[in-house]
Amino acid sequence: MAKNKETKENKEKEPKNSDYKKQDEKAQPKAGMPQSQEEFLNTLPKEAKEKLKLIKKKLDTFSKKVLEKFETYVKGIVLLPPPKPEPGKKIEKEIIDVMILVDDSDSTKMSKFELRDKLQKIITEIAKDVDENIKPDVVLLSELWQSCYDAKYDLLQLLALGAPVYDTGMVAALKIAEIHKSMVIKKFEKYIVSYVLAGSLVQGRAKPESDIDVWIVIDDTDVKKMTRAELKDKLRAIIIGMGIEAGEMTGIKNKLNVQVYILTDFWDSLREANPIIFTLLRDGVPFYDRGVFMPWKLLLRMGRIKPSAEAIDMFMGTGEQTLRRVHERLKDIGMEDIYYAILTPSQAALMMFGLPPPAPSETVEVMKEVFVKKEKFLDEKSLEILGKVIKLRKDIERGEKKEMSGKEIDEMLSDAEKFLARIRRLFTQIEKMKEEESIVHIYDSTVSIIRDILRLEGAEKVKDDEIINRFKEDLVETGKIPANFMKTLKEIFKAKENYENKSLAKHEIESIKKDSGQFLKSMVEHLQRKRGRELEKTKIRVKYGELFGEVILLGKEAFIIHNIDAEEKAISKAPINENGSLGTVAKSNLEELEKALAKIEIPQRAFIKEPIFEDLKKIFGKEVEILVTY
Repeated sequence: MAKNKETKENKEKEPKNSDYKKQDEKAQPKAGMPQSQEEFLNTLPKEAKEKLKLIKKKLDTFSKKVLEKFETYVKGIVLLPPPKPEPGKKIEKEIIDVMILVDDSDSTKMSKFELRDKLQKIITEIAKDVDENIKPDVVLLSELWQSCYDAKYDLLQLLALGAPVYDTGMVAALKIAEIHKSMVIKKFEKYIVSYVLAGSLVQGRAKPESDIDVWIVIDDTDVKKMTRAELKDKLRAIIIGMGIEAGEMTGIKNKLNVQVYILTDFWDSLREANPIIFTLLRDGVPFYDRGVFMPWKLLLRMGRIKPSAEAIDMFMGTGEQTLRRVHERLKDIGMEDIYYAILTPSQAALMMFGLPPPAPSETVEVMKEVFVKKEKFLDEKSLEILGKVIKLRKDIERGEKKEMSGKEIDEMLSDAEKFLARIRRLFTQIEKMKEEESIVHIYDSTVSIIRDILRLEGAEKVKDDEIINRFKEDLVETGKIPANFMKTLKEIFKAKENYENKSLAKHEIESIKKDSGQFLKSMVEHLQRKRGRELEKTKIRVKYGELFGEVILLGKEAFIIHNIDAEEKAISKAPINENGSLGTVAKSNLEELEKALAKIEIPQRAFIKEPIFEDLKKIFGKEVEILVTY
């Protein structure tokens, strides 16, 4: 029973996204809650509103006077919440408690206690001049950090509950970190070893827009139900999500940069003298610690944590290794980076022209043949840079060239930039040529489809110069095609003429490409409808039992669809004999039928002869019925 109980408790403590979401929903501001100071004031009674405005005015005056004297050192001024009443005592409602957070990292002329007492005395006098009810409390940053080292978090929690009157970014960082810590500990206390504030904030280098760096160490020494990596990934995703939500709850825009370590990895990094971990131990301030981080920190201060001999050797070797990598990288720049930077666009130009990309060693010759000799887009000299880089790469590859200097790299980069600029102009030339050629393609497609439509109307072998007139007479004037298409057809013919005269303008190309799309689409739809009606005349529709079948007569071949309503249609085919009967029936398929239909440009009307009726009985049964209308 005890074992089952322990298992149940462990399950309850395991992190679950659903549990976290429920907890988070409670922490989120409710719908309709005022989100700004102004909205909040508007919800208060008039008397309370006036009182708050008066307090704000006093605090602004107080803050201004303090900053006039100590702006360099003051990191934040915070209005504190009223204290909890002691048993038997009443809270003085008029008292305004204010915390002044002071950076004492540069204090060398006096002790920290002397500095605090001196500041406290001066700031108290300033407060009395403004309002005797303002009770300032000066807190040095070193005091705040020391309280955290001593695992006393009252000051931190008080500051997090306060309302900033003045802030350089420190108060916001402490507030969001404290709220995030509380969320994490409440949910995952079993797993959290340490929650540490680090980075520029504790090093005295922070700016108002600086990220807020926190490190969280997770205990993975007693993990049984998942791997250590799974535990880290599972908790890390939820903890980072909590960081985003803490920012939304507080309205603090600075990014909360959360680093999550498992305890075993943290220890390994410490043994390997990882500089990041050493820096974290030296500067980090624990907002929560289960007796792990602070002992390490104190041991580091005492000089008892030292890098191993292996770690020292590793760091000593990094200098030479880095320099070797620099030399290798220089060769890579010449051998790979610059090489591909100009080869790939060159092959792209050939692909844009309509050719498959050649092998690198053949690229220069193919470009010379196409763009220099044939199209006259390039001169031969412009390809010398590409040829030189291809040769250099080959020399490095063969070991004929051992090293590359920075000067050589600079020259290659300069040449590569010139070459790429020329390739960009080449792309423009090819694009212009392709656009002009597209007019020819549009013209050919237009003439071809109109000839097909006219053929269905009985007009055979219509010449190019007759197309426009026959289109007008046979299709537009008879009402089969809308009259507005006449204009588009004339524009296509005019653009083709201008292309041949080399007077085709860019705006004309754009206009034709735009208008021809709808024109060709409408012509294709007209042709399909016309062909569909003609195709209907070649079909015999039958009914047998509850099923419907179909026989399509295409010249000398017939296709039989045994059930036209079936999703997967069974299709057969048979030759049509001279007497009108069907020959031997063989299996076929939809693909074969579609190919046969595509070959027939204009389906011929099918005449049914008597022998085919006997064949229909053999295929569909004696009770077959022929549908006269469909």
